[in-house]
Amino acid sequence: MIIRKSVMESMILHAERDAPIEACGCLAGQDGVVTRHYPMANADGREDHFSFDTREQFAVYRAARGEGLNVLGVYHSHPATPARPSPEDLRLARDPDVVYVIVSLLGGSRTVRGYRVRQGAAQEEPLTIEEDA
Repeated sequence: MIIRKSVMESMILHAERDAPIEACGCLAGQDGVVTRHYPMANADGREDHFSFDTREQFAVYRAARGEGLNVLGVYHSHPATPARPSPEDLRLARDPDVVYVIVSLLGGSRTVRGYRVRQGAAQEEPLTIEEDA
């Protein structure tokens, strides 16, 4: 997956702003290139879990479609753990067509990794940062 630099920076800022609560949102674009992110509220408001409000999620999907974009990924932060899926992340990842992106803030670092999850198993998806057009 290719992510525009401005999207990556905005996603990390969202994670930092919401910490210690897990930040979350959707990533959209075309042809495997993420050009837009949609920050969303963590409906659970927890440090170790996130969920989307269903109405907000539908609104994001409609907005993306209205802009001619497809939702290519879902992101969330791990404020105090590594950028790898937790057992709960694997259990809740139900869409094999999106990339699950995790922003880790562990130890003051900013690590971002992507994963495809199929049948409860994660496989790392390389992320490439691209300068904005």
